[in-house]
Amino acid sequence: MSEKLKVTNLVKTFGTNEVLKGINLTVNQNEVVVIIGPSGSGKSTLLRALNRLEEPTSGSIVINNVDIASKGVDIDTVRENIGMVFQHFNLFSNLSVGENIMLAPVELKKETKEQAANQAKQLLKTVGLEEKFDATVQSLSGGQQQRVAIARALAMDPDIMLFDEPTSALDPEMVGDVLAVMKDLAKKGMTMVVVTHEMGFAKEVADRVVFVDNGQILEQGTPEQVFEHPKNSRLQDFLNKILNV
Repeated sequence: MSEKLKVTNLVKTFGTNEVLKGINLTVNQNEVVVIIGPSGSGKSTLLRALNRLEEPTSGSIVINNVDIASKGVDIDTVRENIGMVFQHFNLFSNLSVGENIMLAPVELKKETKEQAANQAKQLLKTVGLEEKFDATVQSLSGGQQQRVAIARALAMDPDIMLFDEPTSALDPEMVGDVLAVMKDLAKKGMTMVVVTHEMGFAKEVADRVVFVDNGQILEQGTPEQVFEHPKNSRLQDFLNKILNV
């Protein structure tokens, strides 16, 4: 298996608060890694550091053999190969659904509008919204907006997709549609790093589950190892509370 991402001794401090305390993590090509842990554990900070939305204090983050934590790296070029889906959808409300998806390919990849539109329609079909190309963002439900956000991230044909709690802002009945799209991506071999509270998704889709607490990785393994045979007492406590065992 070839390495897609390698994080070495990653530290992030905000003032005197050390949020990430020397994280080491490797993600292989076509692997789905799901990060779980309590609120405030550093999960989202870790994910946001992977495309330098958070600047690392120290350590290295190597993606496709480039250390994006080093000074002088053109992070905008690197980000073209990293798709990011946020908790809140961050769509442009002044643009139609299709225009949201077309924007980056036209501006950054210099695709023609016709090429970008054809791709956008195909991606909307992938996420089950093919009839929404000309719709306004405001006319969509939260779950539909999140699926458009996934299509927008895929429009740049990324090597790796990062998901930061993509269902936590959604009404419960909309969560399934978004998770179904993510499951489909996983089946197609997309390399994914997902921060989520959806334990069912983690059990079903993850190749590896990583438990983060207090800025450290305390345990990681297959879903069966983590959920059925947790070794770390903090992980056992977390699962007891969250799974109501």
